[in-house]
Amino acid sequence: MSSHKHNNKDEQLIKYLDGKLSGEELYEFEQQMSDSSLLNDAVEGLQTLENKTKIDAYVNDLNKQLHQYTSSKKKRRLKNRLQLNDWTLLAMFLIIALCVTAYVLIKMNKLH
Repeated sequence: MSSHKHNNKDEQLIKYLDGKLSGEELYEFEQQMSDSSLLNDAVEGLQTLENKTKIDAYVNDLNKQLHQYTSSKKKRRLKNRLQLNDWTLLAMFLIIALCVTAYVLIKMNKLH
């Protein structure tokens, strides 16, 4: 994720905490919160802070943690995907070819 996106997310989070999001922005942000328990927990934690001057540092830290969490989740998802190598594709092709050949032979025997 680029730093521009981080800054935009930071600004959006700060505006949310300050109650300065428009109706559509508010709806979109709350959708993001409902999709991410980490973001939701972060917002709840930031709302309880008494010292609002350090909020930028907290927001940056939370964004880094969120980025690490989502990137590790993507890596796990990619790692768990079925990996098709050359041998797997060859085996699938041979099985399909044998099935088609068997079907044709059975049909030819029924005709005779």
